[in-house]
Amino acid sequence: MAKIDVYKDWLKIEAKNRPLNYYQLLKFNNFVDDPKLIRERYRQLNAYVRKFATGDYIEESQALLNELAKAMLCLTDAERKAEYDHSLGRKVKGKEETDSYGRRTLETILRDDGIASPDQIKKAKNYADALGVDLQEALMQQKIADPEKIMLAYAESIGVPFVSLDDVPVDEYYAPQINPVTARQNSFVPIMSDMGKLIVASPKPLSIDVEDELRMLFETQVSYAICTPQQVNAAIAKYYPRDAVQKIVKRTSEDEKSDVVEKKSKQKVAKAGKVYTNAAKKNRVKLALVCFNFGFMLGAFGVYLGIKHAALFKIIGAGVILGAIAAACAWLLAPASMPEDE
Repeated sequence: MAKIDVYKDWLKIEAKNRPLNYYQLLKFNNFVDDPKLIRERYRQLNAYVRKFATGDYIEESQALLNELAKAMLCLTDAERKAEYDHSLGRKVKGKEETDSYGRRTLETILRDDGIASPDQIKKAKNYADALGVDLQEALMQQKIADPEKIMLAYAESIGVPFVSLDDVPVDEYYAPQINPVTARQNSFVPIMSDMGKLIVASPKPLSIDVEDELRMLFETQVSYAICTPQQVNAAIAKYYPRDAVQKIVKRTSEDEKSDVVEKKSKQKVAKAGKVYTNAAKKNRVKLALVCFNFGFMLGAFGVYLGIKHAALFKIIGAGVILGAIAAACAWLLAPASMPEDE
């Protein structure tokens, strides 16, 4: 099977510098601030890449779909986007300016985008006040508009990403490790880990208590994306039924595996009283080989001079013994660091 460059061959991105940043991946110029435009571009690319999800390039397409989802989730999250833009060199806007991303209120979005009329919004607000629920919940309960449109508007109004669980499924590594009762009572499911944060999908912001519980469980920061109640309820029914049991799974990412291997290696060397740098390790091997050769020649020559006409195996044996002793001494006495390490 021919090797493929998914960015160039599928997305028609000619940029040679890799890895691509999130803006390049979604085919934007840096620092685009319109979350609606970002989501639309993501959905277009997501639908296109899904065409390659069967056949010879299943793994490549899934990896690219994950990258696209991470880009969209980051760039439609006001806080994470600000951090990401800063890492790309964007200057922070002055305090005298309004919201960096031109965020509108939920009512404004509903009215300006034609999702609900002013009369419908007023009716929903009265209903929300009477029942003590949020406006977006009242709008859905009264079936004033499509739930996804309402939740998209709500996500934009609070500056967090919206996600469809049809596009970004539940992460099956994290899901079993979460307490089913916590997930059911707070209506959320984990969808992925990105930029050192676990991202969960929920129709509402997470409480501080839930964030703390997840942070302690996975030892990572927690972020969230808005989804429709219907989708999260279906996911909870699948992953957290009443008889579900929490499973504690050891972390198995490649980085963590490498960390464990490196730690064990250092512990073994530390038992000898030294932790050797990479340069020192190479020098240690070279020094041992030189000392072995020198010891071998000295031992063999000494036996030859001391015992005239000595058997060949005695000469070689003496050389090997003395060479091994010299190499062992060099191995143990070699310095733990070298000047190039400074």
